[in-house]
Amino acid sequence: MASPHYPEGTVRALLATDLVTDATRDALQARLDAPVYEPQYLDGATYELLRAVAARLFPQPDRPDNPIELAPAVDKRLLEGGSDGWRYDALPPDREAYRMGLGGIRDSAETMFGQKFLSLSDEQKDQVLNAVQQGTAPGDVWQEMSGVRFFEELLAELTENYYAHPLAQEEIGYVGMADVPGWHHLQLNELDPREPEEQVKL
Repeated sequence: MASPHYPEGTVRALLATDLVTDATRDALQARLDAPVYEPQYLDGATYELLRAVAARLFPQPDRPDNPIELAPAVDKRLLEGGSDGWRYDALPPDREAYRMGLGGIRDSAETMFGQKFLSLSDEQKDQVLNAVQQGTAPGDVWQEMSGVRFFEELLAELTENYYAHPLAQEEIGYVGMADVPGWHHLQLNELDPREPEEQVKL
């Protein structure tokens, strides 16, 4: 059974109601209204590389001019020194891991195709990232640090950042941001009155 289609604007419609707590509304609205971000930890070239990598791992063809930006949260976390409290022993601390890992992607692209990662075709970029993921990417960095583990950590963080955004939540039909107590229907295929009904496409 296909998931119901949640109409565009579901998130904004919910945020305008009293079904969302103030704290949740403020957090999600800030993500919707995020201004253009200037990197604060990564240098400009490395930040643009991270953006390009994120764009291949999370392509957003429906938002060509206004994609959900995933790199800012990574840069902010690295600046603040935040972490999720653990790391693989095959990786150095996060700041060093990102510096080395992004540098490794840069070097692998130039070794494999003789060009900068940002200059490659989408197919070539995917080949570079697949090589990192599979642990077959060329470059000195990957002799010092596990590309497999770095790719896993990078993908996990970008995934978390993507689905923390209200528009991504809307895509999968998540309306848990309506977090004021009072849900009535919790059974399979039952909609609560606060949930949008499936649109019938003619």
